[in-house]
Amino acid sequence: MTQQPEPLEGAPLIAPSSTDHPLYDQIVEACRSVYDPEIPVNIYDLGLIYTIDITPQNEVSVIMTLTAPGCPVAGEMPGWVAEAIEPLAGVKQVDVDLTWEPPWGMDMMSDEARLELGFM
Repeated sequence: MTQQPEPLEGAPLIAPSSTDHPLYDQIVEACRSVYDPEIPVNIYDLGLIYTIDITPQNEVSVIMTLTAPGCPVAGEMPGWVAEAIEPLAGVKQVDVDLTWEPPWGMDMMSDEARLELGFM
């Protein structure tokens, strides 16, 4: 089950992910292999992945955010995500874009991430 962030008042809606595509679960697992270097939780469970869109031609588009605009790995994190997804069998192309709307908040973390960080 995918956890989409709740839209904030006045914020643009994030497009839904392609959860019914056969590659979706593998792409989620690939995203879970990428960690924010400052927080010991993967970026998917942190709620940094907003959308995973997969075309019928297996082209993957990821929209993600970071915990803060001043994140020291802002320039590198999208590449890390693309590098985690590209080797998956069947994936033709990967594009990863950063967005700051809606801004990330701790309420976007999965229960697993909250437990890992001691917030539950």
